[in-house]
Amino acid sequence: MADPYKTLGVARDASEADIKKAYRKLAKELHPDRNKDNPKASERFSTVTGAYDLLTDKEKRGRFDRGEIDGDGNPAAPFGHGGGGGGRPQSSGAGFRSQGFGGGEPDMSDIFEGLFGGAQRGGGGGGFASGFGRRPQPRGADIAYSLQVPFVDAAMLSAQRVTLGDGKTIDLKLPAGVETGTQMKLAGKGEPAPGGAGDAIVTIEVLPHRFFVRDGDDVRVDLPITLGEAVLGASVKAPTVEKPVMLTVPRGTSSGRTLRLKGKGFHKKGGGRGDQLITLMVNVPADDAALTAFVEHWAVEQAGNPRAAMGV
Repeated sequence: MADPYKTLGVARDASEADIKKAYRKLAKELHPDRNKDNPKASERFSTVTGAYDLLTDKEKRGRFDRGEIDGDGNPAAPFGHGGGGGGRPQSSGAGFRSQGFGGGEPDMSDIFEGLFGGAQRGGGGGGFASGFGRRPQPRGADIAYSLQVPFVDAAMLSAQRVTLGDGKTIDLKLPAGVETGTQMKLAGKGEPAPGGAGDAIVTIEVLPHRFFVRDGDDVRVDLPITLGEAVLGASVKAPTVEKPVMLTVPRGTSSGRTLRLKGKGFHKKGGGRGDQLITLMVNVPADDAALTAFVEHWAVEQAGNPRAAMGV
């Protein structure tokens, strides 16, 4: 005749969500499958389940609050006499079966789903009776894999052929936004077991490139150009993660000028692609006598300080 509120450790004005939360915590702690050598835990499990049944039945909870029934659901004995029949059957151990009043068995699937991997509905020997379904079979362990992906393949989302632990090969489709640390789950590709195979968890490492550099969803590259191309302007070939393209170098370009190629970067998670940013770097040859003589003469004629705006 325990007080169901005290059994679950909740206040008398507790909401249904509070009651369910308290029950989930106790059920996980006291479940018979986790306390096979502790019969007292099984008894407590039965008691807290009875308290949960009563408090989640609005009619019975109201009758208990009004003193019409006791914590076991029996009619209250206002003058100290024993109540009538209709008590709540109790049992303990792995064969526990939840019993209800008048409305059949309560549906506890939402409680045990997620606590113990989800109960299988239906009867069967061993484990829980049909009220909860069979005791779930153990699921296979997950297997962790590490996959190195070339920079250009990651940018282009090129499929990666991988060999799993069982010797089978699959073509792995990379997701948009892939980066180092991205994890991909291959359902059912882990260790086999009676309750179903586990998953394969693949962690991606995007390898560095010899001249491309990632900047968010954009790709950066430094492109060398000659002094003549910078001074006079030119059309030059530039690499991208897809294929080389022809790039127009404006006349009078200085080192450090950056040009943007739209949609030549990494694929974005939300759709679309980043850009490629090409920084032009003027390549000045060393020990070129003709160039040295020209610049010496040109420098005498050239006036002005290009650093004046910096105060130096």
